[in-house]
Amino acid sequence: MSATHPAPGQPAPTDRAAPDLPDRVVPSWSDRVVAQASEAFGGPWGRHAVTGRALFWTPLRICLLFTVAVLALAWAKQDPCADGNWTGSKQYTHFCYSDTVPLFGLRGLADGSVPYLDSPLEYPVLTGGFMWVAAWVARGYDQLTQSVGVLPAVVPVQSYYVVTCLLLSVCALLTTRAVLGLAGRRPWDAAMVGLSPLLFVHAFTNWDLFAVALSTLGLWAWARRRPALAGVLIGLGVAAKLYPVLLLGVLLVLCLRAGMLRAWATAAAGAAVAWLAVNVPIAVLARENWLEFFTLNSSRPADPDTIWNLALTATDNRLFDGPLAPGQTPSELNAVIAVGLVLLAAAVGWLALAAPVRPRVAQLAFLLVAGFLLVNKVWSPQYSLWLLPLAVLARPSWRALLLWQATEALLWVPRLLWYLGTDNKGVDVGWFFLAVGIRDVAVLVLVALVVRDVWDPARDLVRRSWPGTDDPAGGVLDGAADRFTLRRRPQVDPTPPSIDQLS
Repeated sequence: MSATHPAPGQPAPTDRAAPDLPDRVVPSWSDRVVAQASEAFGGPWGRHAVTGRALFWTPLRICLLFTVAVLALAWAKQDPCADGNWTGSKQYTHFCYSDTVPLFGLRGLADGSVPYLDSPLEYPVLTGGFMWVAAWVARGYDQLTQSVGVLPAVVPVQSYYVVTCLLLSVCALLTTRAVLGLAGRRPWDAAMVGLSPLLFVHAFTNWDLFAVALSTLGLWAWARRRPALAGVLIGLGVAAKLYPVLLLGVLLVLCLRAGMLRAWATAAAGAAVAWLAVNVPIAVLARENWLEFFTLNSSRPADPDTIWNLALTATDNRLFDGPLAPGQTPSELNAVIAVGLVLLAAAVGWLALAAPVRPRVAQLAFLLVAGFLLVNKVWSPQYSLWLLPLAVLARPSWRALLLWQATEALLWVPRLLWYLGTDNKGVDVGWFFLAVGIRDVAVLVLVALVVRDVWDPARDLVRRSWPGTDDPAGGVLDGAADRFTLRRRPQVDPTPPSIDQLS
């Protein structure tokens, strides 16, 4: 089949696929890993098979079912830690550690305290609200068990943990749904979220799935050309976890290239209003407790699994500030990281404006968030969930994504065994550092592959998978012409191969 592709910056055609092709990308035709896996279920999809036309088992429902199955396995893994009885270092030996269990008592949720108003909390305001809602629902269940004998009674921390996991499961399902909506003619890419090993390992480690869901829904709203709603959702994401603010930076530089700053301003205004609406009341009523998140992140040292901790350990803490006293702020390290983040933002911005074809939103978002994690002094294990929907949308290749997520799962094992200690049959810190290095290399490889796809759009798996595809997640940017670039003329032919070459 010969397909006509748009010139750079021209709107994508809306022609239907040829009659002998389905109206969406079939992964068993275009991905070797899926093609090989399909042999266990009858082989790759037939040329004349009907795709996605089942009355019930649509791609969306199947991807949601995948997510439910993985979340069920994740819960089974976490179950030994659910009651808070961690005698014998069960949280490490069973690999079921979760921040949500100890913080239930440490932050006063067990006593009915309201975060920020009654006790300080080291998380952004909306995450504190998420924790309080889970505690409130759990208390309601506990009271109900006392009046209705047929309901199983559990210790308060367990009911709180179960409610928390259920709410986080809803966030995971929303993320899967949003990714499917962002994938355009590649709905099965959402299965990479539903079947994610990273989701299995860290779905319930912390509350990060809440921010991931909000930010991914925000991108979906942007893709549906609703910038105000996108801004509100991203602003709520920032109120739950700081990293979604990076998405506004991505949209800014892409809108600058397309000359659509008005759409970006609408999204930014929505984000600012949403963030202020959540934060201002708490900042007024409990200023010191509200500031806890910001002061902690300024004063905390390098996280164990960051490049900075590796460098400090290798030099016996002779770099930057030297050995720190308890509570001392690592001023020099903070300054170095600030410079690194500015350079990262400049590099991503330059790439966005100098690439031969405007990068897709997901590509640039993945690069900026991945770079932020690599440069920052904090990389808690569950932070890698931030990358999951962005990586799936930026480079939907099962092989690359599974290899990266395997390193994330591998890192969780030596981390907890290192916490266990060698005296308790744990491992030495060297094994942990080795796993950190492997994970960082895997992320850097993904970054390099995405940069290559941006610089050579003919290699972009999304753009070459369907004739005329520009950016399914681009919203107003999809098919828009360039207004401002740092390149006078295209240096490469951006025309991707036709879909026949993939099948």
